[in-house]
Amino acid sequence: MAFQDGGWRAPWKAVVALRAVARSATDLILPPLAHDSPEATASAGLTPDAWSRVVFLEDPVCDGCGAGFEADGGAFAQTRCAACLGQPYAFQRARAACVYDEASRGLILKFKHGDHQPFAPLFARWISRAAAPLLAEADVVLPTPLHPLRLLSRRFNQAAEIARPLARNAGLDYLPDALTRQTHTGSQGGKSARGRRLNVKTAFAVTEAGRRRVKGRRILLVDDVLTTGATAEACARVLLEAGARAVDLAVVARVRTARELTT
Repeated sequence: MAFQDGGWRAPWKAVVALRAVARSATDLILPPLAHDSPEATASAGLTPDAWSRVVFLEDPVCDGCGAGFEADGGAFAQTRCAACLGQPYAFQRARAACVYDEASRGLILKFKHGDHQPFAPLFARWISRAAAPLLAEADVVLPTPLHPLRLLSRRFNQAAEIARPLARNAGLDYLPDALTRQTHTGSQGGKSARGRRLNVKTAFAVTEAGRRRVKGRRILLVDDVLTTGATAEACARVLLEAGARAVDLAVVARVRTARELTT
């Protein structure tokens, strides 16, 4: 049973399946609604206004942290920003679908804390586009885990809900429980970059079964937001120690000045 993937919620799966069937039948009669509005759309997604406000990250971006290069910077001899060249992350490459700002924050928080599940496949599609080069070289997709207590209170792991359809659509192995969060750390919100690193330094571990499945393989780690990179860094380190060949990171959104906060 995949704990991070919501396997413990088995009694509710039949209800969810019935709701999906009912929704499909309803869509034949009524047009689906946008996830962010009661407005009808051709297919479930975002309203045109919401689409226009999301700042999607397009190439060229830094290969190490996914930050967008300035549009007026011309052709870059380097594929990485100065911060990544000076102090690389433990994960090898990163991509983000969009910038974490007022437009995207509301969507992500509605999904993360409002249990708005239709956003999961939408975010997976965003990541599949932004992280296409990473998916092409990945062997497995793995979500950033939640501590069991937080998972029980939230009822689902938002990273797992995104990672599952992402792996399925890419035809990659999906390992929801290879990585565990063994300490119930406080929220990263409001902490300095150093505080975030210390908060999660020993928080993660690779399970014995997971160790066998990550050894020698390239991992695509999935999360919702990249801020300072402390959580992804901690996850990448234990995966590499367990024998993973490399770890890349894909997120829905990244804070524009994430790396600058570490200096």
